[in-house]
Parts: sequence; C-alpha cells; structure tokens
Amino acid sequence: MGIAMDAGKWWAVRRQDMNMAFKPSPSPAQYTAKQCSHDGVKAGAKAAAIACIASAIPMLIGVRAIPWARANLNYAAQAHIISLASGAAYFVVADRTILASARKNSFQKLAAQVEPSF
Repeated sequence: MGIAMDAGKWWAVRRQDMNMAFKPSPSPAQYTAKQCSHDGVKAGAKAAAIACIASAIPMLIGVRAIPWARANLNYAAQAHIISLASGAAYFVVADRTILASARKNSFQKLAAQVEPSF
C-alpha cells in the first residue's frame, strides 16, 4: 500500500513539473487575439439579449392577438423563433466585432512597420 501511494505522489509531482515546463507564455499577438474574441463575445451577448426581448414581446402579443398564430404556433415554435433571432444576432454582432478589431489591429501594425517618408 505504501509503494503505490509513493508512486502516485511521484507521478503527480512529475506531471505538475511537466505542465509548468511546457506551458508557453502568451505572445502579444495571442493576447491581442484573445482580447478581440473576448470583446466579440461581450458584444454578441448584449445583442442576443436585446434581440431576445425584441423578438419575444411581439411574438407573445401576436400569438394572443392573431388567430392564425394562435392556431399554428405552439410553445415550441415560439421558443424556436425567439432563440433563432437571438442566436443570429449573437453570431452576426460577434463576427462583425471580431473582424473590426482584427482590421484595426492590422492597420496599427502596418502603420508601426511603415516609416513616414517625409
């Protein structure tokens, strides 16, 4: 029993040492990419929340007021329509935000590389 516990502790220490040895430090480009994607996620989540409210209110009013909607749109259909609007808003806004950040960063990098000629 003692040998197995000692071996387990030895492997745990060795695994921890190996993880620390092979963990690379992030480069400035990786940090910038991570920040761009984080900004995109935040903007997409905000847009999804707004789209959820903006699509849920008319959906619920329409289902109660329009006879066709009352007859044909059950709870699953209503939830599907609201979630599709929210998901589409999330992906569109997140993609646009990430691309705008990448474009801005690439222009800044290009401006830093090119020296003024006059």
